[in-house]
Amino acid sequence: MDKIAVVILNWNGRDMLRRFLPAVLSCSADPGVRVHVVDNGSTDGSVEVVEALFPEVHVLPLGHNYGFAEGYDFGLQLIDAEYLVLLNSDVEPTPGWLRPLAAYMDAHPEAAACQPKVLSYNRRDHFEYAGACGGFIDRYGYPFCRGRVMDVVERDGGQYDAPVPVFWTTGAAMFIRQADYHAAGGLDARFFAHMEEIDLCWRLGAQGRQLVCVPQSVVYHVGGATLAKGSPKKTYLNFRNNLLMLYKNLPDSELRPVMRVRRVLDWLAAASFLVRGRVGDFRAVVRARRDFRRMRPDFLADRRKNLRVACTADVAGRTSFSLLWQYYVRGRKFYSALPPR
Repeated sequence: MDKIAVVILNWNGRDMLRRFLPAVLSCSADPGVRVHVVDNGSTDGSVEVVEALFPEVHVLPLGHNYGFAEGYDFGLQLIDAEYLVLLNSDVEPTPGWLRPLAAYMDAHPEAAACQPKVLSYNRRDHFEYAGACGGFIDRYGYPFCRGRVMDVVERDGGQYDAPVPVFWTTGAAMFIRQADYHAAGGLDARFFAHMEEIDLCWRLGAQGRQLVCVPQSVVYHVGGATLAKGSPKKTYLNFRNNLLMLYKNLPDSELRPVMRVRRVLDWLAAASFLVRGRVGDFRAVVRARRDFRRMRPDFLADRRKNLRVACTADVAGRTSFSLLWQYYVRGRKFYSALPPR
């Protein structure tokens, strides 16, 4: 068994692999570390490029595009390591990036997963949208980060360099114990992509396991390499999967009141898209809510199981306030300006 398996899920990302694998390999060259590429049925020659240019990389071709969640679930079943690192193909690590993460996890058996500080590849002094310096979630399911609230991304000045417990760790660079990943059931394949790592972290947190950001480890993330920000498909998956995540994990006392408020907020979001001429995003929200209602019965067994195995409903990093109220009404657009968690 390896100590650490760095696992990159790839689908038609030949150019990204050619561009970022050299840094991944050189920055991860520690004893007990092995780099894997799980290929989701690429048709662009990705597998051939990796095998020709990076023979030290272990390639696992799945032969089909299973999406982010199921692709990782299939691939990780074939890998044996104490720690798994789910790493996006458009991430550039820095030298020694794995050491602070492994050291923290070795010293804290209560932690199931952690993440590095995630900075923007293109604006290197700013946080990156997807994960920044650790993720949180508000009462109604809206995620935010140290360093990113809604669309406002902060400059990194070391203001969030203390390791802290978080609600979720980014799927762009998630460092997780293999035992915890499989015990929690892994990523939910029905999500396909988006919100699946937050759902996994919610399940882990509800079972008393800790999630942490360790900013002494730093990576740079391009972001939006698969689905560009503002894509109606991304809008659809984010809204649908967020509702499914809430349904799967909310305690009984909160389910109905939270879902009533979300119905109003989602229709307001749809109306806002329509007024701004973003018809595709408007339709995406409508379809997301329709498909959530259609799919909800299939998640009832998961909901019952999650509530049965949970040891707490008060998961660290989930706030009692509304992020939309704080952002749009109170004008609080930086993490440090939000009410205390």
